[in-house]
Amino acid sequence: MKKLIAIAIFIFAGFAVQAQETAKIEFKSEVIDYGEIEKGSDGIRVFEFTNTGSVPLVITNVSSSCGCTIPERPEGPVAPGETGEIKVKYDTNIVGPIRKTITVYSNAEEPAKSIKIKGTVLE
Repeated sequence: MKKLIAIAIFIFAGFAVQAQETAKIEFKSEVIDYGEIEKGSDGIRVFEFTNTGSVPLVITNVSSSCGCTIPERPEGPVAPGETGEIKVKYDTNIVGPIRKTITVYSNAEEPAKSIKIKGTVLE
């Protein structure tokens, strides 16, 4: 019985140590509001984030919910405590409401994170 308890404690401690060694992505804001903007205006916005984890954060892919939104991920890893940016370019020649989702894939504790843009392009 003592042996079984010792093994259980060892396994639990191993998981606890493993859980602490992760990257974590924390966005300054998970939604960017373009507000009301004119057709053809600057559609580039930047999501800022920090790696609040204990290992380097590697963003493997960033995708959008449509071809009118083009995201750009950081090239290299983001060290613990460091900040990074995801640039998003929306095609402002499309008149009407903006409601798009960008999905960030990484080695973070939450491997797929959704961020959003919203607003309205006026004619």
